[in-house]
Amino acid sequence: MASKRDYYEILSVSVSATETEIKKAYRVVAKKYHPDLNPGNGEAEVKFKEASEAYEVLRDPQKRQVYDQYGHEGLAGRGFQGFSSAEDIFSNFGDIFDSFFGFGSSRSRSSQSQGPRKGRDLQMQIELTLSEAVFGVDKKVEIEKTIDCGTCGGDGAKPGFSPTTCPTCQGYGQVQQNRGFLSIATTCPECRGKGRVISDPCGDCQGQGRKREAKTIEVKIPAGVDEGMNIRVSGEGEGGYSGGPAGDFYVVVSVREQDDFARQGDHLYTQLSVGMVQASLGTMSTVSTLDGQEKITVPRGSQMGDVLTLQGHGAPNLRSGKRGNLYIELKVLIPKRLTQKQEQLLRQFAVESGETVSEPKQGLMDKLKKKKKK
Repeated sequence: MASKRDYYEILSVSVSATETEIKKAYRVVAKKYHPDLNPGNGEAEVKFKEASEAYEVLRDPQKRQVYDQYGHEGLAGRGFQGFSSAEDIFSNFGDIFDSFFGFGSSRSRSSQSQGPRKGRDLQMQIELTLSEAVFGVDKKVEIEKTIDCGTCGGDGAKPGFSPTTCPTCQGYGQVQQNRGFLSIATTCPECRGKGRVISDPCGDCQGQGRKREAKTIEVKIPAGVDEGMNIRVSGEGEGGYSGGPAGDFYVVVSVREQDDFARQGDHLYTQLSVGMVQASLGTMSTVSTLDGQEKITVPRGSQMGDVLTLQGHGAPNLRSGKRGNLYIELKVLIPKRLTQKQEQLLRQFAVESGETVSEPKQGLMDKLKKKKKK
């Protein structure tokens, strides 16, 4: 399979291009290779689809971020397939071409008014705990979406009746107004851009052809997801138009912070507090992990900030399934208050180590007694 060209190169824009610059660049390329301006030119249609795919990605902040980080493979892994045909582009971008040139395409106008079209994608953010993100979870979410009316099949007419071609615009959804040497296309006032008129509207949808539907769907969150990742549920977006396929539903993952742990990629990080004697002589300690309590050996002579490793206690890799590690940073505790016996032993330790330490603190009574003796 031939590798795809860089999207920024296709539109001749820089990687820091603004949304306005990207739209302006696409307008130039789309007009140059528009199939209606290049009839029978297969190469022009290929370049038209290529430019439209680039525009679809770069105009969308989320798709653009994925592309900048992971390239074409990253988009494919999140379900983006591009456009299968020019008609697919017209069904999605028809309004854009109208604003660009005052016309879309005879194919796009007819598809908007009559032909099947794919429904819009929907998106929702869902918050997970760190454990849910690491181990995966099934979540039920409530969504509302628009679908074709089941009574009229989406055409808006009462059963037994059919919409008719608008006599004003002849089904194009637009009318031309000549103003001197300018010809301006405007939305047809009779059909409001639909290209059809309904004399006997459906009672269930009031002639709109669409209805709102509330639905509960179950989203399977795979183990190892991380902040900002998208999960696609195929076919659960807005219903298609006139029998077209439904859009997709995307779940954007947000992971709630957990005080005891931090995450970087597939690895987790935490802290373990030990006493200074335990750090000096070594000990067996218990550390909390997402899998439960685990025993760990603190080596003799451990220092503040030393890092211990528990392999396989991190998050699973989404591709390989292999779990990362849990890294444990040691925090050596120094007691603020000592008993008289503890202080005596530490002073003996200092003498043995050849260390100089502060003199014992004297209380007010000790100071007064010492002064009286003088």
